[in-house]
Amino acid sequence: MEKREFLKKSSMLAASTAVIPSVVFSCKEREAKAVVKVKSSIRTAHIGVGNMGAEDLRDISSHAKVDVVALCDVDSNMLKAASEKHPKAKLYADYRKMLSDMTDEIDAVIVSTPDHTHAPASLMAMNLDKPVYCQKPLTHHVSEARQMRKLANEKKLVTQMGIQVHSFYDYKLATLLIQSGIIGKVHTVHAWSPKNWGYDGPIPEGSDPVPDNLDWNLWLGTSSERPYKKDIYHPGNWRKLMDYGCGTLGDMGVHIFDTPYNALALDIPKTITNNCREPNGFGFPENNVVTYEFPGTEYTTEEFKWIWYDGPGAPEIHEDLVLPNASASKGNSSTDESMEDKMSLETKVAGEGTLPDQGAMFVGEKGRLLLPHFMQLPKKIVDGSYVDISEEIAAVEKANNMGTPIRDYASEGPKHYHQFIDACLGKDEVSAPFSYAARLTETILLGVIAGRFPNQTLHWNNETAKFDEDEANQYLDSPYREF
Repeated sequence: MEKREFLKKSSMLAASTAVIPSVVFSCKEREAKAVVKVKSSIRTAHIGVGNMGAEDLRDISSHAKVDVVALCDVDSNMLKAASEKHPKAKLYADYRKMLSDMTDEIDAVIVSTPDHTHAPASLMAMNLDKPVYCQKPLTHHVSEARQMRKLANEKKLVTQMGIQVHSFYDYKLATLLIQSGIIGKVHTVHAWSPKNWGYDGPIPEGSDPVPDNLDWNLWLGTSSERPYKKDIYHPGNWRKLMDYGCGTLGDMGVHIFDTPYNALALDIPKTITNNCREPNGFGFPENNVVTYEFPGTEYTTEEFKWIWYDGPGAPEIHEDLVLPNASASKGNSSTDESMEDKMSLETKVAGEGTLPDQGAMFVGEKGRLLLPHFMQLPKKIVDGSYVDISEEIAAVEKANNMGTPIRDYASEGPKHYHQFIDACLGKDEVSAPFSYAARLTETILLGVIAGRFPNQTLHWNNETAKFDEDEANQYLDSPYREF
């Protein structure tokens, strides 16, 4: 089924079941008319409540004005665990039925599924005029990112992508420092993560019995039908696989790209090259070095380059990444990470001469700025030595009323979620709306596509949303399976 047909069906459903939504417009765009419709609480429906979905549910529901009214998951074990914490919520396995049944009982929808279901679920909710909080990356395909951006804008919906660190102190600080000119105009950014959401092994053969707790058809959703294999897809390894995830670049890249992308006011890249193994049609490469070239902005030089490194051993040795008092260690790049470690956002604090496990390095006309990922202050390096920037930090903090930094994920993590709920209540504005998130996601996905054409430079036309290399355009979209 073509996406336009899916959207048409979603629109018909919206027309047949819609009532005036209690929360639709952002407070700024429709403040005068939206005030009377804003409720004193927000009724949320959650699609995907296991793993990251469980964290999303926990942090959204921690807002005092949230009433969780519906939970949906294709895994009955995960659904049961979530329902024990929210016993009044109605339970569903199929998000389509939930949205159809409860259209007039839902004020906002939280989408925390595997990547391939982000757009189908979000688009259906938006067609029903529901504000949406969707986990990163926003979509699985470039075409979906553009569609979600367009629909959110047309309907003036409150939207937020799940990049929690976007709201953290150190990332806000780094953005303001870069924009203040602390290292002059930036000509290069290096960003890296040694996490391994790739798969270089053999394509699995045969099938296994589907567990009683899993609705395999609903898990596949709009993706192509294939037999179930134990420990290959559900519950976490789908990130490694082309049909369902977006690899390490789509997972950690969204988080680590976010601050430089925002700080430098970047748009969409002109060229993309991925240095990786040949594609196997099933799993993403375990190691990628992706080079982007972007149009210049007021914060960059005319020619600007971005280099991303992922997988075991990342990043590759480069003179821009050599630190003062450098040691041989680059941090923890073990290939034997647990699932919990792979899904964690946290980075161990590195020593002065050791490159952080994950992070970004801005390289400018007046030095370099190292931004560890995350909850660590950025560090300025000039001529091979660290430079004290405490005065610059104090000035930025004071000018922007930033307050005292809090480096506790348990207390900081919910802020991004609460910002979304407060925006739905008309009391705040979101910081990662789909208008921003779709562009960031598109940039990430172009690098993912480049992995299908190793060492070949792809040229992207932002106006036509096509590659000059026609053979790459087939990966911008995919047909939706009826299920």
